[in-house]
Amino acid sequence: MYEKLYDQLIPCGQQAEFELPQWIALAPFEEYLGMRIESAADGKAVLSMPFKLAHCQGKGLMHGGAIAALADTSLAIAIKTMLPDDTHFATIEMQMRFHAPINSGVVTAKAAVISLGERDIDGEVDVFAEDGVKAVTFTARFRRRLAR
Repeated sequence: MYEKLYDQLIPCGQQAEFELPQWIALAPFEEYLGMRIESAADGKAVLSMPFKLAHCQGKGLMHGGAIAALADTSLAIAIKTMLPDDTHFATIEMQMRFHAPINSGVVTAKAAVISLGERDIDGEVDVFAEDGVKAVTFTARFRRRLAR
């Protein structure tokens, strides 16, 4: 959907003119990585992403940054299922624990909101390789922007 936007440069001091087509949708970066929303409801979300050569680090494993992007996005989608449309929030901290390498197949992230406070939202994501092996545990805190 966003292919024509992928190479658009955003000059310093300007903001990208971009809007999601709906509240629960993937942004250009997420689509570029090949992510898909498999399910999203009630503070939970499942996203998948195929392991492409472009996702490799130097030894042929999936790059930690690609895994972090999938985990962070899946938790953001889970959070969106619990908040009013157009609520502004962002990741303020994250932690990843690697359990096993990912070297092929489709990767799946299963996210759940753990606590939903007035400002802070905590969640956890388990990331699985296609063979079902749990590869990563990801935890993060998001913060809502205060109403003005």
